[in-house]
Amino acid sequence: MSGDLQAQAMQRGRMRQMQIYVPGAGGTRPLVPVLAEELERKAAARMSREAAAYIVGGAGAEATMRANRLAFDSAELSPRVLRDVSSRDLSIELLGRRHPSPILLAPIGVLEMVHRDADRAVARAAASEGVTFVFSNQASVSMEDCAAAMGEGPRWFQLYWSSDDEVVRSLVSRAEKAGAEAIVVTLDTTLLGWRPRDLDLGYLPFLRGLGIAQYLTDPVFRSKIPQSPPDTGLKPKGLGIIDTVLSLRRKGKDFGLTVHQMRAAVAHFTATYSRPDLSWDDVARLRAMTKLPIVLKGLRHPEDAALAASHGVDAIVVSNHGGRQVDGEAGTLTMLPSIVAAAGDMPVLLDSGIRSGADVAKALALGARAVLLGRPYVYGLALAGEAGVCEVIRNIIAEFDLTLALCGLSNATDLDEECIIGN
Repeated sequence: MSGDLQAQAMQRGRMRQMQIYVPGAGGTRPLVPVLAEELERKAAARMSREAAAYIVGGAGAEATMRANRLAFDSAELSPRVLRDVSSRDLSIELLGRRHPSPILLAPIGVLEMVHRDADRAVARAAASEGVTFVFSNQASVSMEDCAAAMGEGPRWFQLYWSSDDEVVRSLVSRAEKAGAEAIVVTLDTTLLGWRPRDLDLGYLPFLRGLGIAQYLTDPVFRSKIPQSPPDTGLKPKGLGIIDTVLSLRRKGKDFGLTVHQMRAAVAHFTATYSRPDLSWDDVARLRAMTKLPIVLKGLRHPEDAALAASHGVDAIVVSNHGGRQVDGEAGTLTMLPSIVAAAGDMPVLLDSGIRSGADVAKALALGARAVLLGRPYVYGLALAGEAGVCEVIRNIIAEFDLTLALCGLSNATDLDEECIIGN
């Protein structure tokens, strides 16, 4: 971490306020809304109906999404006063790197649905703000292109473990070469959740060739694309098929494939994407594939945290996929303390429901080492591309900085359960 980033992190709150208030005196408003609800509303209005359903929506009746937010809203901070907080350090240590703040960018797929620069814009924004970006397995831009956009910026790679181990091994190898500092295995999506908003529109972006750039640039995957798509007996009808063909043609041009080859590639992807038989034994197999730290994402039970520690996992992420997989489960913040207790010395991160710097403070107070920010940065991307992502990151970090100070603390690592009423 550079000295400049360290200095900025120590004064992010006041600096960000002045970046907004001073232009505001001349009538200029922020590039993207600061209020989380307004940010989501405006971003959703900018997206297509299909993109808004996919990004904003969740599983079932979206009770888990509400539970995530209710958990954060119900946790109450207990500020202290008359403490010198004139100098603040937001940095944390995680997997051998000093991060200037406890905020990483979560992997989110199919970003081309909201902005043409997609993951590349997010990579540039993350690098400029000194934030680690977890490259999505379902990215719209290859990990190599994102790595080039980030320069020396820190990056991890998210892995969906498909039924084709040779492709998995290839993706992991590419991630190592692209400078990833960890492999994040997402465990809550071995099958796709029941998502009514997407189902009502009959829309799955992967069938249109979107969000599969990591596969279409993978030599092992490409070598396995069949000559013709298999006959599943399911044949789409209606004028909408024209849009799908046009989408496949556009994506095919990007990756040097014909429409026919794209259809076959999409069919092969959908046939091998899921891996419902994944088990704890596979952790050792992944360890044999890579020397990078292994992070398991999607844990929501203390016993699974204990198992992860016993299997030598380097870190875990308490996550319910932003409420997009199982409807009716507890919010991640609700489960966090018991999972932290079961994890021992293994670092625990959290995502799902983070919308503000105060949320970050609550997560750290209840034991998270760091958090992964998801939908808010996508909303910034939808509204203003790379600059919008930067604005969202700055706002979250600024509010975290001010929350820390106004709670009477000087260091992010000072947050503990005593900062939360009732703990």
